[in-house]
Amino acid sequence: MATAAFRWVLHLHRDVPRAARFYSEGHDFSINVCTPRWAELQNGPLKLALMQSPSDLAMQKGYSSMLSFTVADINSTVTKLITLGAELDGPIKYEIHGKVAALRCLVGHMLGLHEPA
Repeated sequence: MATAAFRWVLHLHRDVPRAARFYSEGHDFSINVCTPRWAELQNGPLKLALMQSPSDLAMQKGYSSMLSFTVADINSTVTKLITLGAELDGPIKYEIHGKVAALRCLVGHMLGLHEPA
């Protein structure tokens, strides 16, 4: 059994609907969901999530893109990644759709983890 399954790549944008149109019309992505703050697009097996960032500050701090994975056990996955050198970026959150966590990997890139409810 795989311990992690690739979920999507997340990009921050100031204008999510405009970015969704860009990827839809320019790169043939299908738009599954699009609101002013969040969009989910797909092109074959590749999934792209777009989230609103009201300023460039988040992008300057290295939050411009994130790889997201679905995991079976978020606690053990976080422990394993921290042992390998990752840093937890805030606490594990308990959302209605499941547990979520954000980590910075060895060189500072963001990783998102989701354990479905």
